[in-house]
Amino acid sequence: MSYPEAQYLGDGGEVSATVRLAGAAPELDQRTTAASYLATGASTGGKFGLYRWDFKGPRSGPDPHFHRSLSESFFVISGSVQLYDGKRWIEGNPGDFLYVPEGGLHGFRNESGEPASMLILFSPGAPREDYFERVATTPQMSDEERTEFFLRHDTFWV
Repeated sequence: MSYPEAQYLGDGGEVSATVRLAGAAPELDQRTTAASYLATGASTGGKFGLYRWDFKGPRSGPDPHFHRSLSESFFVISGSVQLYDGKRWIEGNPGDFLYVPEGGLHGFRNESGEPASMLILFSPGAPREDYFERVATTPQMSDEERTEFFLRHDTFWV
């Protein structure tokens, strides 16, 4: 494997970095979870997205599913997060990492009753914010609306 083709062709570098300080409020704050959009597909030119996902304690998280167009990675920061690797649920503890390529079965959830945090990295940088902000409303959607919602957001349940 070699390095990809150069994307920046200048000679001196540019001032183009972005920073998000630790005290920033999460963009998504729901009853069971909060999410901080550290980097969105829009802010990375579609290269990747990176979220901090904070479980507040009550059981939450998706059942096994897969994505056709993006890979996801999960890195446990604190607490205990159940991670599904396509074969079994395993207890993810701080420092544990799960990589899921396109099409890979996976899931994550907090069953401990205690707070937990993890990073979610996905590539390419799809617009996942709308998915996470609206997925809790799917029970109120019609079957047709729900099917369209999950198709639009590249989420296929098993």
